[in-house]
Amino acid sequence: MSVNERVTILGCPIDNMTMSETVKRVDDLIIEGGVHQHVVVNVDKLLKVRRDENLKKIISSCDIINADGMPLVWVSSFFGARLKERVAGIDLMERLIEFASQKGYRIFVLGAHKNVVKKVVKTFKDKYTNLEIAGYRDGYWKLEEENTVAKLIKNSKPDILFVAISSPKKEVFLSKYLDYMNVPFVMGVGGSFDVVAGLAKRAPKWMQDSGLEWLYRLIQEPRRMWKRYLIGNSVFIWYVIKELFGIKYRKYLRK
Repeated sequence: MSVNERVTILGCPIDNMTMSETVKRVDDLIIEGGVHQHVVVNVDKLLKVRRDENLKKIISSCDIINADGMPLVWVSSFFGARLKERVAGIDLMERLIEFASQKGYRIFVLGAHKNVVKKVVKTFKDKYTNLEIAGYRDGYWKLEEENTVAKLIKNSKPDILFVAISSPKKEVFLSKYLDYMNVPFVMGVGGSFDVVAGLAKRAPKWMQDSGLEWLYRLIQEPRRMWKRYLIGNSVFIWYVIKELFGIKYRKYLRK
């Protein structure tokens, strides 16, 4: 299977790549030149894609689309081919930071509160002394300031841009300024900066591997996460069942 073969789950394409294959592909894209965008898809984002045609178009146009969620890996075999593995956004970010320090790639860090992004930059520099930081900025600005933010990134000339802004604001900003900023590789990293800065904790490895990371986050932030996980996961299961019955029905009609 080629590294850029995609599996379509509930209308959303996902690249069937391992972590190592993804890092290799990122390196190839940077060397290739031009502008390239990465996105991770989990259950929550997949449900947003079904409601937002523009978001679906943006995600589908990305050069790399990884599955950041074990439920997508589990159901993928029903939609063509089983995904090789989960490629979590925060894990990929950490791998790319290490890789950038080895290759001499310059990074720009965008998002979160000012004190958080500063701590993220310090943490990266302390861990990887050879890492080149092209620049950084918090993720809070007024609409009339967004052009200034894009110009700052463009003038910094990074090879990799990490963006920690919530969806779909992140996707909309990038779709508007991606070509203008002219960054070879752009990646959205969600709430990863809070974890790097020590403000949030990830679930134990066994919970990540068994697909229970959502439960860990729900326990940490029940008021904010209950709707996303309890209702969202239920809706996802319903859509999968509905789609599977539809596939079987279409196959029956073709007999």
